[in-house]
Amino acid sequence: MNRMPALAPEAWNDEQRTLAEEIINGPRGALLPPFEPLLRSPELMAHTQRMGEYLRYRSSIGQRLTELAILVTARHWSQTVEWAIHAPIALEKGISASAIEAINQRQVPKELQDDEWVIYHFCQQLQQNQQVSDETWQQAVALWGEKGVVDLIGINGYYSLLSMVMNAARTPAPASSHTLHCPDVKRD
Repeated sequence: MNRMPALAPEAWNDEQRTLAEEIINGPRGALLPPFEPLLRSPELMAHTQRMGEYLRYRSSIGQRLTELAILVTARHWSQTVEWAIHAPIALEKGISASAIEAINQRQVPKELQDDEWVIYHFCQQLQQNQQVSDETWQQAVALWGEKGVVDLIGINGYYSLLSMVMNAARTPAPASSHTLHCPDVKRD
């Protein structure tokens, strides 16, 4: 059961309306599921969406690699909304279908380009070990510089935040042909 369903626009207070319209009129074009529960805290929602707008659309690692990092993070958190939204985008941006399915199945992908391997290992290490090996760090800095590495860390943190919000609120995934297989998700 969705604990924080979308609020009807006529029920928004002035602050909610102003900040929701900022999102609706931005590159997202709508108040997407991650922002439905966050609308209860409009200022947090506004700051969150601004950071996400930068990380998703303008990060220094580019959209293809950003989408891969989002998928690895969504899978780590068993986050069905982010998966449903971003798996098709990752495919469109050039991440192979077999890599997407392997990540979905919690398997190591077999088909990744060299820069995608660095993203995959960086995200896996950061999320599972709470740190990144010297080798992976150096590979990432060599590819994207320190700015790119900070952006990559930001993508992991931002999508972890959204995942925690939606997992706690039990935000349902939109209809998608890309379904996250989550036998590990338990609902009471």
